[in-house]
Amino acid sequence: MRRYSESPPAAASKSASSRSDFSTLRTLLPYLWVYKWRVALALGCLVGAKLANVGVPVVMKKLIDSLTISPSHPQALLVLPLGALVVYGILRVSTTVFTELREFLFARVTQRAVRTIALQVFRHLHALSLRFHLNRQTGGMTRDIERGTRAVGSLISYTLFNILPTLVEITLVLGYLVTHYDIWFSVITFVALVSYITFTILVTNWRTHFRRTMNEMDSKANTKAIDSLINYETVKYFGNEEYEARRYDEGLQSYESAAVKSQTSLSLLNTGQSMIIAVAVTLILWRATVGVIDGKMTLGDLVLVNSFMIQLYIPLNFLGVIYREIKQSLADMEKLFSLLDQNREIADAPDAKPLLTHGAEVRFKHVDFSYDPNRQILFDVDFTIAPGTTTAVVGHSGSGKSTLSRLLFRFYEVNAGGITIDGQDLRALTQDSVRHAIGIVPQDTVLFNDTIEYNIAYGKPGATHDEIVAVARAASIHDFIDSLPDGYKTMVGERGLKLSGGEKQRVAIARTLLKNPAVLIFDEATSALDSKAEQAIQAQLKEISRTRTTMVIAHRLSTVADAQQIIVLDHGRIVERGTHQSLLAANGLYTQMWERQQAKADEEEVLN
Repeated sequence: MRRYSESPPAAASKSASSRSDFSTLRTLLPYLWVYKWRVALALGCLVGAKLANVGVPVVMKKLIDSLTISPSHPQALLVLPLGALVVYGILRVSTTVFTELREFLFARVTQRAVRTIALQVFRHLHALSLRFHLNRQTGGMTRDIERGTRAVGSLISYTLFNILPTLVEITLVLGYLVTHYDIWFSVITFVALVSYITFTILVTNWRTHFRRTMNEMDSKANTKAIDSLINYETVKYFGNEEYEARRYDEGLQSYESAAVKSQTSLSLLNTGQSMIIAVAVTLILWRATVGVIDGKMTLGDLVLVNSFMIQLYIPLNFLGVIYREIKQSLADMEKLFSLLDQNREIADAPDAKPLLTHGAEVRFKHVDFSYDPNRQILFDVDFTIAPGTTTAVVGHSGSGKSTLSRLLFRFYEVNAGGITIDGQDLRALTQDSVRHAIGIVPQDTVLFNDTIEYNIAYGKPGATHDEIVAVARAASIHDFIDSLPDGYKTMVGERGLKLSGGEKQRVAIARTLLKNPAVLIFDEATSALDSKAEQAIQAQLKEISRTRTTMVIAHRLSTVADAQQIIVLDHGRIVERGTHQSLLAANGLYTQMWERQQAKADEEEVLN
């Protein structure tokens, strides 16, 4: 027998805190490497722009020196300055042209990287197991994705458009100073740069944890806000608006505290950076002034050195800000990439094949399952649903009924045994093909905040309007939709709250009919409806399941009395099976449940 190994649990995946800045950058680089030629050309333009920028003070020096030539050669003033002026203008224009050309070449790289990463995270989230999505906090996760994708563009911009150009310019300036002037100019400049960068990195690293705390508090506050708004009706039912406001404000207070610490520590950083730059510029100008007085340097040299210091001062001043932004971007990207680190838990086998149905016989073969290792849910569940027949699964709450549908959709992996459709083990099939073959009408139908037409068409994206109308008629909801002012264009609201329970269930039925699956699952599909709505929808469910392999998970036994097979679950074990009549004759658990429900129904009838 072929054996299948279980995937490691999602909990084993890395947390955001375990990612280093290097690993975050390493994750980002492949997205840029796709456009390696554009990147190379952009970097070439970057170097060209900086060469032109450094050349400007050099030309300025020659221009000034030419003006101090002795009066015995006045014609030089008419030739050399004009040539220097032309070169000066060309260099100025070249700096702008190369910079804009670099931006032009790299624009697509940045935006495509952001788009690709966002799409990959989105697809990965859909590929993660139901276990992950049951544990996630939607508000915080969406904020993490929003900040992370924004940080990708920022990081690329800061590193390639700010840090790298500054380093190139520093290298060129130091090289010129070393080859043309006293060694002290280079020493002062180098010591100032090292001191500045070291101070900036140390203080910024110390400040980074304030940013992380801000992110965490922001996500928590957003989670509370989203959760409260999603449960708007519940908040109103219990009059807990002020309680929810206080919970939200607790998160805002924590965010405020971290933000204040971040801002005050910024003042320390800015002050230290300014002091280092001021001391360096003063020393450089002192050395240059002494050189001019001693006759070792010209006025042009003084202007050149001063221009170099100004050119370095401006990017260095921003270098501190940019480094902080880079660290903040890396902190923002940590959680985004940590989502990609989440283990999928349920993955297709390397040799997985698409499901091929021919009748759609469903079989659970001695299935054991547990959501948690310490609490087993199903024990040796073994039954077959013959092609084109209906099998009902009944039992008390918590007996494991709905777990069967989740396993059939392969939201989880069985611990032992197996599930097959037409003899094909689900673990050997692609998940996509399995889920396309199964349709479900759940107990709680959640609709997208879009039109009725969109929600029905979700069963078959790209369906024509006529196809949508046809399934709406079959689900007995067309007349209702047609009576609405906007018809099929009517918005259903968040989670479909503008529709009643019966209307939402009919939309779910129409959506499932449009999907046209080989296997149908009705998971307590009418349990939340009143008796009249239940009877109407129950008739439609029976009609659409007539020629399909159907599993009905039910609490009300009256709705499954005509099923060809009824499975009775108790604490995860099959304790009885058979038809309605044979189970009543057995006088077991099913009979007890039936009599209890009948007595309750009689009592309600008397009260009414």
